[in-house]
Order: sequence, then structure tokens, then C-alpha cells
Amino acid sequence: MTEKTLFASNTLTEHLLRGAVGIGALIWAVSIAREHPVASLGLGLLTLVALRGCPTCWTIGLVEAVLRTAVRWRGARE
Repeated sequence: MTEKTLFASNTLTEHLLRGAVGIGALIWAVSIAREHPVASLGLGLLTLVALRGCPTCWTIGLVEAVLRTAVRWRGARE
């Protein structure tokens, strides 16, 4: 098994689900910011937790997750 990384999830599916939650929370936070600023800040915090930082951090993790998945598939085929 490959080593743990700071950004990537254990599986590609888990990483994509975290991204969907994070992006969804970000969109929701922006859409309600004027009417509910405190709730918007809470959703912003949820976004940071789900993405494990900024969207760039999530993207780095996506690349790592894809590479880890490719290594596992290659190992299983050999």
C-alpha cells in the first residue's frame, strides 16, 4: 500500500465526494451570504474542512489520489 499523504483521500471516490461536498457548500455559502452571513461563514468553514484547505489543496490531492489509484491498478495487474 502507498504511504499516507496530507491532501489525498484513501480512495478516489472518497476524494471526489469530499470535493462535491466542499464545492456545494461553497456555492451555498456565497448564495446566502447577504441574508445569512453567520450561516455563510459556517458553510465556508465546512468548505475548508471538506477540501482540506483551499481548492488548490483539493486539486493537489486529486492528482495524488489518481496517481495512487493508478499504482494500485498497475500492481494488481502484475
